[in-house]
Amino acid sequence: MPRLVAASLVGTAIEFYDFFVYGTAAALVLGPLFFPTFSPVAGTLAAFVTFGVGFVARPLGSVLFGHLGDRRGRRPVLVVSLLLTGASTVAVGCVPTYGSIGMAAPVLLLVLRFLQGLGLGGEWGGAVLLTAEHAPAGRRALWSSFPQVGPALGFVLANGVMLALSAALSGAQFAQWGWRVPFWAAGVPALAGLWLRSSLAESPRFLEIDDHARVPLVEVVRHHGRLVLLTAGALAAGYAVFYAVTTWSLAYATARLGVSRTVMLICVMCAVMVMGALTPLVALLGDLYGRRPLCLTGCAACAVWMLPMVALLATGEPLLMFLGILGALIAFITMFAVIAAYLPELYEARVRCTGAAVGYNLGGVVGGALTPIVATALAEHGGRVPWGVGAYLTGIALFSLCCFALLPETRPVPVPAVEPAAG
Repeated sequence: MPRLVAASLVGTAIEFYDFFVYGTAAALVLGPLFFPTFSPVAGTLAAFVTFGVGFVARPLGSVLFGHLGDRRGRRPVLVVSLLLTGASTVAVGCVPTYGSIGMAAPVLLLVLRFLQGLGLGGEWGGAVLLTAEHAPAGRRALWSSFPQVGPALGFVLANGVMLALSAALSGAQFAQWGWRVPFWAAGVPALAGLWLRSSLAESPRFLEIDDHARVPLVEVVRHHGRLVLLTAGALAAGYAVFYAVTTWSLAYATARLGVSRTVMLICVMCAVMVMGALTPLVALLGDLYGRRPLCLTGCAACAVWMLPMVALLATGEPLLMFLGILGALIAFITMFAVIAAYLPELYEARVRCTGAAVGYNLGGVVGGALTPIVATALAEHGGRVPWGVGAYLTGIALFSLCCFALLPETRPVPVPAVEPAAG
């Protein structure tokens, strides 16, 4: 299990690094470089639209790679998805700006972002299922939580590179070529991840399946359609909260409040590191007390904390902003630490890769794709404290809470020891 978990964790960290480095660049620099004819706010909105395209592509990637995972195995998904995401990320760093090739620049950006999302849509299902299907039932949430640490590591790496470059370079140098370096750097860990994953064994649960689904998506829609919609709605709040505090807040604090880029990146990175460290501990609670109670608790905490979070963020004080972001991420991880065990347990093994991945990534479209765009627009038309953003996030959290309430518990019940018969 440790070797398998390491391979899954490294891969998800690399792929989410690729995904997050784009989000950070969109918040900080892509607007004026690729949409220079727009106003500053409109340029940021346009950059966030290209960011959202990756979320739209993720469900398509989950269908494509889910079919591969349910028909051919979980292991091939890990290799192909990592290759696709890594190659498209390196290519983003090579795209000329609007000043060089005009409208072809944002079009190329959209295409590559779509390919990034396509690869990431397959990554989560493959990595999580390979881990969950190897793990012992009584510790499935714990072992499955380590791939969920990957997004935190990827975020810290992406923003750490951006922070180092923004501190070392002038604003002009960063805008001219510095922002490209994190995209180019993605190639090296992607190759290392491919080498590490190429030696993994296939999931034993997949090898036990005698009758593989012929068209997994058709079977999922026909027999598990309600479950897919409920899981997508349930996960929407987690995505909305995470991308509000890790992407929208960067743009809001630097452009609207005048907080330095370095200070804001440090605040968000420190909060994400705490979240990553807490993930296995929270997942262990999911093995002890169940998946659904933790999801309900985390979702309710998100609903309660969103208005205080935006109030703390609007102060512009680093410590208060950090506390606001940290509270939101702790509520988020209370839900998402157990999702890697919860979603696969909701679906039968023959369509598990497709069903779990489609539900997970549809939640990203509902909660993650629109949140930076909607939040930017609401903050622009509000006062200094963006109460509209807090109300929007609270509404999504309440909606997700209702969806979680309609889902069943899946924690395996321990089998009691059988006492020997008397005599």
